[in-house]
Amino acid sequence: MNWPVVLDWVSGFLLIIGAFFSFAAGLGLLRFPDLLSRLHSASKPQVLGLASVLLAVVLQYPTWGIITSAVLVMLFQMMTIPASTHMVGRAAYRTKHLKRSALYKDELAEVIEKADRTRSEDPGSGGNG
Repeated sequence: MNWPVVLDWVSGFLLIIGAFFSFAAGLGLLRFPDLLSRLHSASKPQVLGLASVLLAVVLQYPTWGIITSAVLVMLFQMMTIPASTHMVGRAAYRTKHLKRSALYKDELAEVIEKADRTRSEDPGSGGNG
């Protein structure tokens, strides 16, 4: 067995793994009951699926342009996925589109309550002013 054949098999395996993770993310979005579990299923497998597909592409076409693009895409995904899921979850929490009974420990309630109390005690400091 020569090296290009091994790379083809490894790339094919990585593509199948990436497709599986992407499918699992989509299935989780459709099947999970609440927003938090949907956010989890959309973020974790999506990053792993994309990483597998990008690694397969880099193994097939190992040029500097492809490697640079793959690294930049992966870095962008690794930076934006946690931030975006955090913001969606926080917005859902603040607008009460979240099942509070699904939370194991509600740490954000105390923080929001304290911030609201501080804002109501000092109304002049809480604006864009």
